[in-house]
Amino acid sequence: MESFSTVIRTASHEQHVEAETSTFMSDLLGGRLGVDAYARYTEQLWFVYEALESGAEQLASDAVAGPFIKPELFRLAALEHDLAHLRGPDWRAGLSALPATVAYADRVRECAEQWPAGYIAHHYTRYLGDLSGGQIIRDKAERTWGFAKKGDGVRFYVFEGIDNPAAFKRGYRELLDAVRVDDLEKQRIVAECQGAFALNSGVFRGLGAEFSLSA
Repeated sequence: MESFSTVIRTASHEQHVEAETSTFMSDLLGGRLGVDAYARYTEQLWFVYEALESGAEQLASDAVAGPFIKPELFRLAALEHDLAHLRGPDWRAGLSALPATVAYADRVRECAEQWPAGYIAHHYTRYLGDLSGGQIIRDKAERTWGFAKKGDGVRFYVFEGIDNPAAFKRGYRELLDAVRVDDLEKQRIVAECQGAFALNSGVFRGLGAEFSLSA
């Protein structure tokens, strides 16, 4: 029988590929967009992580979501550091969320407040993605826009509290496999995971419309 972590990975593979190969991401990683597009993307991430992490404290004691709340994963402070570097000290004044980002953050917050098992789906898609594909984005950003290696502008992708990402991801998958819910709830988590990727793709579409090369 397949482990739950394998089920999740397999079930969301298609949506994952769709998000990774979006026009905006392809243009961004291909060096066809300026640093402004990267900064705008980083702004959208701020709204999503603010929703993810503002609800984390209350979930730390939850039987289902609690084991996943690990401070070494938290990204909000690093994002704010990057935004100060990208947008200047008054970055908050110009911060705005795309409609797709609002929908995404609202769904994350709703799960955090009302459905801890659903929150896990968003936690998984974001943080494990950051530890994996996020490293490709960091490398491209450093080379394309000249950020210092693992420095200001790409701190979001640097997990200083995680010495061995491969071992951490293994441990995370073990947590998924041991999640304390029944099979029906597991199916709902998988569906929420697919929904999380769809919400993420919506943000990419919104950014793609803002930074269209064919316009």
